[in-house]
Amino acid sequence: MNAVEQGKTVAFAQALASIGTLVRNYFPSASLNLSPWRDDPETREWFEEDSLDLAVHFPGWSPKLQCRSLLIQLSISNEENGALPKLLGILIRGMTFDGERWRLVTAGDWQPTGSHLPHPDQMNQLQAICRDLFDLFPSNSF
Repeated sequence: MNAVEQGKTVAFAQALASIGTLVRNYFPSASLNLSPWRDDPETREWFEEDSLDLAVHFPGWSPKLQCRSLLIQLSISNEENGALPKLLGILIRGMTFDGERWRLVTAGDWQPTGSHLPHPDQMNQLQAICRDLFDLFPSNSF
C-alpha cells in the first residue's frame, strides 16, 4: 500500500515524516515518493493493508547501488485505536527500468541477493537505514 494512504492519524503522519527525513539524510540528492503505486484496478488487486511502500529515486544511475531507484516496503502490524504500528520487517529492492536488480530483506543475515549487488559500503548504509527504521517504530526486536 502506498505509504501516504496510511497517514490517517497524527502519530502515523509524524512517523511518515520521520521516515522521509531519515531517508533524505542518507540520500540527500534523491527524491522520495510516498505513493509509488498507481491507483488502478490491476494494482489494487495486489493491495496489502499491512505494508507501507515508498520509493527513493536517484537523479540518475547510482553505480554504487547498481540501480536508479529503491523500493522500500515496510511490513507492519496495524494496531487498534490509531496507535503507531509495529514494524515487522523491511524489504528494499534496487530497481531499474528493467526491473529488480537486487533485494535486501531484514530476515536471516540481512545480506542482499540478486544479479547486480550494491557496493559493500552501500550495503552497510542500507543495513543502517533498516536499523534506523526499526528505531522509529515502537518496541521491536530484530
